Amino acid sequence: ISLILSSWRQGEITMKIPRLYIDTSVLGGCLDDEFQVDSCRLMDAVKNGKALLVLSDVVFDELLKAPKEVQEILKAVPDHCLEYLHHDLEIEELQKAYLDAHILGPRLKNDAGHVAYATIARVDAIVSWNFKHLVRFDKIKAFNQANLQNGYGILQIVSPKEVLFDE
Repeated sequence: ISLILSSWRQGEITMKIPRLYIDTSVLGGCLDDEFQVDSCRLMDAVKNGKALLVLSDVVFDELLKAPKEVQEILKAVPDHCLEYLHHDLEIEELQKAYLDAHILGPRLKNDAGHVAYATIARVDAIVSWNFKHLVRFDKIKAFNQANLQNGYGILQIVSPKEVLFDE
């Protein structure tokens, strides 16, 4: 899917830059033979102003445990291409709602956190290579059901392969 959002203004279409929440798998994908092409394409698009990366405290906590090479990938992204989200009670409550609904088990609290941050920040999509816990039709459906039950909107969860930009 092409993540291009538009709005009408005086008869013209103006393009809104997509806000994409990424987890650490996207950054690590830049160094993985299987995922490198699509992860690097996404990071280049961000650096070229085609998307804004949205990051949370969970991402930064995971990055502290990641190899230096993975940390350097994020350091190469200009600050004006990044949006930072910080922990609060609302995120904690939504994260708990996902765990209480058994969408993910308790040891996957970070993954539930990624979804909670992205939902509350109303990003255009979560981008991840985590096919086991996030980028799955059944999980996406369950997260969105929990979001609606808790007064939030629906959310797209996609892999970097699906994030394309018209030239």
